[in-house]
Amino acid sequence: MEGRAAITVRDLTMAYGDFVLQRDLNFSIRTGDIFVIMGGSGCGKSTLLRHLIGLNEPFEGEILYGEESFTRAAPARRMEMLRRIGVLYQSGALWSSMTLAENVALPLGEFTDLGADEIREVAALKLALVGLAGFEDYYPPDISGGMQKRAGLARAMALDPDILFFDEPSAGLDPISARLLDDLIIELRDSLGATIVIVTHELASIFAIGTNSVFLDSESRTMIDMGVPTELRDHSEHERVRRFLRRGEL
Repeated sequence: MEGRAAITVRDLTMAYGDFVLQRDLNFSIRTGDIFVIMGGSGCGKSTLLRHLIGLNEPFEGEILYGEESFTRAAPARRMEMLRRIGVLYQSGALWSSMTLAENVALPLGEFTDLGADEIREVAALKLALVGLAGFEDYYPPDISGGMQKRAGLARAMALDPDILFFDEPSAGLDPISARLLDDLIIELRDSLGATIVIVTHELASIFAIGTNSVFLDSESRTMIDMGVPTELRDHSEHERVRRFLRRGEL
């Protein structure tokens, strides 16, 4: 149901030992959002994503999936909740010794009871969804960086997740490949109804696809604004937010 909170971050503080990276984070990601986590280098964007998927634990506060606490869930229940998500890492994180179809098949073999032929069929379908039909038997080193990102996305989608997390998806891509990936993200959100959470500093992507966003500030070590990126660019009360979103303007 669009508009319902898919993820809620409540009073979250992220810290490494005594060093507080970000404190008092409070925001919701609505179902169907393409939600952008943005801010300057070192502000904690990727660390926040790692908290959202359980790779880091909060120093304080909690994260909810729907109305259920992910942070306080028992390990077995947390694993069930993680079945609802897919992650595309910055590098693509494909196994170079495995074909694209074999990479996509990994979570299917791990978490489903499908037979080998069915897994192969689903892997081919996921690759086709990202424009890689016919590339099932290619190896990652044999294709371009943009194609590797799309193959990583196909694997992230293997289990039909409700929520997709992307960490700097356009990193290392030329502008044309980056724009094609942005178009694909919008297409997948619209066709699959998935909620998408993206860590990025790329302005073109932020404005092209972001429906909502949060800005993490490295100076105050907390969030200082949230909203539609274009509206923050034009109307944010915080100069640091406007300056970040107007980089490159004369």
